[in-house]
Amino acid sequence: MAVSDIPTTFSVDPALLATLGEAKNGRRVSVIIPAQNEAPTIGGVIDAVQASNRRWPGLIDEIVVVDDHSTDDTAAIASRHGARVAVLRGDGGKGQAMQFGLSVTSGDIVVFLDADVQNTTEEFVPRLIAPLMANETIRLVKAYYDRPLHNMPTGGGRVTELAARPILSLLYPGLGEIRQPLAGETAGRRDTFVTVGFADAYGVEIALLIDVATTYGVASIAQVDLGVRRHRNRPIEELRPMSVDVLRAALTRFGVRLPS
Repeated sequence: MAVSDIPTTFSVDPALLATLGEAKNGRRVSVIIPAQNEAPTIGGVIDAVQASNRRWPGLIDEIVVVDDHSTDDTAAIASRHGARVAVLRGDGGKGQAMQFGLSVTSGDIVVFLDADVQNTTEEFVPRLIAPLMANETIRLVKAYYDRPLHNMPTGGGRVTELAARPILSLLYPGLGEIRQPLAGETAGRRDTFVTVGFADAYGVEIALLIDVATTYGVASIAQVDLGVRRHRNRPIEELRPMSVDVLRAALTRFGVRLPS
């Protein structure tokens, strides 16, 4: 991984957004939303994606919610809002849900969205796929945004700032420039996801970044601004398992042998 490689911070030109339908050029776009017990928010996320298709007719070919062992009404609500629901069997976890979602969709360009976001907008998907439409060398696109914490305008993303970005800065030159390495709002080319695969559980996002950078170079990664992202903030004691998964994924890929 060359030290000089840096990810692209992609400025989405309104003119490019206006012509995304033409830039699609026959490629299929799939939106996959892994979800576990997200009944309060899943409908709004799907509605925002449906609004994208009204503003950019035909831009999105399929919307699939992967139901990861939900015990609430997530699946029923998703179906009512027009998504196809695919039920994950066997072991659960975000990485497993993303892998399953890839296997049941057919898009050349694949977008993953988190199901717990309270303010997904119709521009999320178009902004995420714009760099892939504009530049064939881009393999993976990550969102970045401001993350409020309770009543403060910033301060969310504690695992990002205290675990993910520090270890990327130390071990993986260039990847420390990714502002939201754990963002669930991610887009990429199907062949990229097939090649690098998905890690298990919470380590999936940081592992994906490292694996794409190792395989294609840091410059194959872009990040785009989605403004402000609001979702539920977990209590601090619930963040430790996520931090452990993130650090494990980064360290093992660096060659560190960890106790099982």
